[in-house]
Amino acid sequence: MSGTSIKLRRFCAFIVGIVFFVSGVFKLMDPVGTGLIISEYYSFFHLGFMRVSSLYVGLAMALLETLSGVALMAGVFRKQAAVVVSVLLVLFTFITLVLVVFNPSFDCGCFGEAIHLTHFQTLVKNIVLIALSTAAFVPFRHFGKPKRSKYIVSALICAGVLGVTIHSLLFIPLIDFTPFRGSALLAAAVQEEGGGDDYVATFIYERNGQEGAFTLDKLPDSTWTFVRTDVLKKTATERKHFPSLSFTDARGEYRDSMAASGTVLVVSVYQPEKFSDAKWEGTYEFLATASADGFTPLLLVAGEVPEGIIPDSLEDGSEYIFHSDFRTLISLNRSNGGATYFNEGNLIEKWASRSLPGEEELARLHRRDATETMMAASTKGRLIFQAFMLYSFVLVLLF
Repeated sequence: MSGTSIKLRRFCAFIVGIVFFVSGVFKLMDPVGTGLIISEYYSFFHLGFMRVSSLYVGLAMALLETLSGVALMAGVFRKQAAVVVSVLLVLFTFITLVLVVFNPSFDCGCFGEAIHLTHFQTLVKNIVLIALSTAAFVPFRHFGKPKRSKYIVSALICAGVLGVTIHSLLFIPLIDFTPFRGSALLAAAVQEEGGGDDYVATFIYERNGQEGAFTLDKLPDSTWTFVRTDVLKKTATERKHFPSLSFTDARGEYRDSMAASGTVLVVSVYQPEKFSDAKWEGTYEFLATASADGFTPLLLVAGEVPEGIIPDSLEDGSEYIFHSDFRTLISLNRSNGGATYFNEGNLIEKWASRSLPGEEELARLHRRDATETMMAASTKGRLIFQAFMLYSFVLVLLF
């Protein structure tokens, strides 16, 4: 086989590896969301009895995709990776054909919540990947032997993947792709003027005497200095969907507006059956502390709260309790029992149930400018993700 053919095969394998790696990483960053996607597939194929395995199957598939992508990019275990990727592509394409024919309401979930494709777009993507895989793997020989350094590179990238996976399982995703992402404005907080006008926060930075306007998704580098936040009305072409956080009180009346004004701390429990008595008591105590620090505390539950677990130290813990649905709460915060901070209807920050802020941090958050808190929280996860991706591609390309 000529040198040109070998280079072409490696290039095609590298492109396929990138797609598998990125797709897998996006899923690993949000294992709960990936489990929801698998659950939808189970329902579509009438396999609801397997729903209990959704999270584990989703995690295993994401890891398989990611590690196969690493192998193809680094050029290690080439034959094994070629077999795995080929089998997965055939399976994915068959499933996509079924989705194109029956057109269910959910999308493929190929890239988790990060990128949404129609069923036809997914089919085209898979056909292109099959074509690239054919050029890269057929015939299934002459794969060559990689340099020893490539095994070290792949091991280092896999260590990073392991770190991302563990973080995602223990805490909230590094980047939130749900409608309830940082800076999102709740529908209940949108001002109604002339049929309903939409508003967006624009962050003004200054450098060398000149000001620039940026959005949360496109913040400037550290050479810029934050000046202020401007809230601007969107034109009709710029309007986006505002997430609706709907919940009701004990009488069944909607109280959405409670989360849309002032400083609000919401604890969301989408699976109350998995909450122990100790967790319930800890949640009530946390909300009581938040209330003492100036927050409006809300406990949103998808289901019923067990009786007799409100701590004696609280006069009436039931005043915190409101009811919402599973889908809304698991979108609001991926952690069962996690907390979400709103300021005037803007989503500022989230915490997993295992990392709820303490009394001192709550007091500091209430005093600190909400915009600064929101930007710091959103930027931190984004920078870690970008650093991980840069780290992975630098290793592959330079070593």
